[in-house]
Amino acid sequence: MQRHGFLGGSAALRIRVTGSVLLVAHLAFVAWYALRPLDVPWVLPPNLEPFAGIRADLALGGPAAARSLAGGLALLAPLGVLLPMAGGRLYVSPLASLLRTMAAAALLSLGIELLQTGVPGQVVDIDSVLLNTAGVALAHLAVVPAGRVRLRRRYRRDGREGVPQEEPAQGRTPTIPRVGIAP
Repeated sequence: MQRHGFLGGSAALRIRVTGSVLLVAHLAFVAWYALRPLDVPWVLPPNLEPFAGIRADLALGGPAAARSLAGGLALLAPLGVLLPMAGGRLYVSPLASLLRTMAAAALLSLGIELLQTGVPGQVVDIDSVLLNTAGVALAHLAVVPAGRVRLRRRYRRDGREGVPQEEPAQGRTPTIPRVGIAP
């Protein structure tokens, strides 16, 4: 049974397991970071207008705006690499991979924002969802296509998925000539 699009073999298993472990570790960090209560003297109202917070940050200018925007882009950015890595697909459409990864990141970010409504000191900000999703897309575009090309070169199709293109150690398999049907 051939699994189309998946990298096969022990190297692929190591890549998938490593991606899954790193994915769980990163999600645990994100949950701790985004859902911890904050001790603040006041809480801003929720921001439900897209790009309002980004415009306000840009109006501040300088390092404060860069820190705020970079933090929003960087929080979930590793998911752009870890989600495809945990999936283990080597032969897949780049656009489909990007869209699938962005959709998962947007849903995860939205879930975090909704969970923040019950955490003291945390408020809902739609711009966080937009920045997190953009960060995932940028990380995905910067790393995943090049990584897949590298892995494809290493594991070229040899009639089977994920088999390195090299000769087996024992040589070629002998062929047996056909035997006709007896009279």
